[in-house]
Amino acid sequence: MEVWIARIRTSSRKIAQARSWWIVFGVGIALGATVFGMKAALQEGVKPEAEQTAASREELSKLWSGAVEIPYVRRMTYEQSPVSQPTREQQGQSPAGSANEPAKPPEETAQKPEEEASGSKGPEVETQSAEAVGDKREELKPPAKTALDGVKVRVYLTDRKKIETVPLETYVMGVLAAEMPIDFHLEALKAQAVAARTYIVRRLSAGGSAGEADVLDTVQHQVYLSKDELAKRWKGEAKKDNLAKLKQAVEGTRGMIMTYEGEPIEAAFFSTSNGYTENSEDYWEQPLPYLRSVASPWDQEISPRYEAEVSFTLAKFYRAMGLSGKQAGSKPSMKVTKWTDGKRIAEVKINGKTFSGREVRESLGLASSHFSWKIGKDGIVFTTYGLGHGVGMSQWGANGMAREGKPAREILEHYYSGAKLEQASKIPNRTNS
Repeated sequence: MEVWIARIRTSSRKIAQARSWWIVFGVGIALGATVFGMKAALQEGVKPEAEQTAASREELSKLWSGAVEIPYVRRMTYEQSPVSQPTREQQGQSPAGSANEPAKPPEETAQKPEEEASGSKGPEVETQSAEAVGDKREELKPPAKTALDGVKVRVYLTDRKKIETVPLETYVMGVLAAEMPIDFHLEALKAQAVAARTYIVRRLSAGGSAGEADVLDTVQHQVYLSKDELAKRWKGEAKKDNLAKLKQAVEGTRGMIMTYEGEPIEAAFFSTSNGYTENSEDYWEQPLPYLRSVASPWDQEISPRYEAEVSFTLAKFYRAMGLSGKQAGSKPSMKVTKWTDGKRIAEVKINGKTFSGREVRESLGLASSHFSWKIGKDGIVFTTYGLGHGVGMSQWGANGMAREGKPAREILEHYYSGAKLEQASKIPNRTNS
C-alpha cells in the first residue's frame, strides 16, 4: 500500500512539473509573437492588408450611407462689391436731389404693411450654406448640338451706330457680362444666362426687330457688351479667369430656356428685391401666370443696393409730380391707400390726388416702388427698399440662393413660377445659318 502511495505522489509531481512547463512554454510563445508583431508594425508603418480592407469597406459604407459629409470645396469665395457695369435697372436711375443732403426733422411718415411695422423687410427663413449641406447641385448637361446652333443675332450698337451680327450664344455671353457682376456665384450666372437666352429666343420667335437689327444693346432690350468691349473688359489674369467663367456659365446652359406651356416666357429680371418679387400685373398691368410674387429674403442680407435715401425740396417734389405750383410752399399730405402682394406701394394719395407706386417711382427717379418718406419744414426724404421693377428674377436673390447651394434650375423655377427649364426648339421663320 505504501509503495502505491509513493508511486501516486511521484506521478503527481511529474504531471505538475509537465503542466508548469507547458504553461511557461505557451506564455513564451505568446510574448514572442507580440514582440515580433510590434517590430513588424514599426518597420512597415501600415496596417495588415486584411485590416486595411476592412477599414476601407467601413469608410465606403459611411460615404454611401451619408454618414460622412462631403463639403463643397469648389464654391467661389463671395465678396460683396458694387456692380461695375450698369444693368438694365441701374441705367437711368440717378436720383433727383442729393442723397447726402441732411434730412429735416420728420413730421410725417409713410404707412407700411404689417411686415414692415414689426421691423421685418421680408420673411424669416432658415438657411444653410453650401458648405454646411454639401454640394448637391445637379449638373446641367446640354447636348453637343442644339436647335439654336447657327442662329445669328443682329445687335445695334447705339454708341457706335452700327450693327454687330453674332451667334446667339455669343450674344448671351455679351449680355451676361453686362447684366450681372462677374464675382457672382457660377450658378447665379447660369440662371442669368438662361434668362438672357430666353428673352432673345422669345423676341426672335415673335419676329421682333429694331430697325434692321433684332435688338438694341441698351436697357430697352438687354444691355450687351460687343466683342471689342468684352475684350477690353478686364486685364491680366482676371481677364482670363473671368472670360472662362462667363464661357462656363453659357456653355453649361447651352440651348436652354425657360418655357411655360411649351412657349418661351417673358424672362424679366431686376437687381434687388425688397424681400418679395412683384406680380407682373401690379407693375405692367398684364398678368402672366409665371411672374408671380414670391419671397426673396436673400437680398436684404447681401445686396449693397437694398436700401437707399434721396432728398427733394418741396418745390422740386411738386414739380416732378406735376402738382400745382401754388402748393410748393406747403407740406404735402401723403397716404398709402393700397399695397401690392409684393409689399410695394400700389396707390398713394398726394394732396387728394391718387398716383400709382410706379408713377411716383418713375417721376422722382426712385430705386423702387417700395418707399417710405419723412416730411420736414423745407423738404421731403424718401427711403427706398430694393432696386428695380421687382418682376421676375432678382439677381441678388439668385446669388443668395446659389451661395446656399441651390442649382441654377432651382433658382429659375423659384422666380418663374410653374415654368420649366428645357432645350429650345427651332425658332419659327428664322434661318439658322
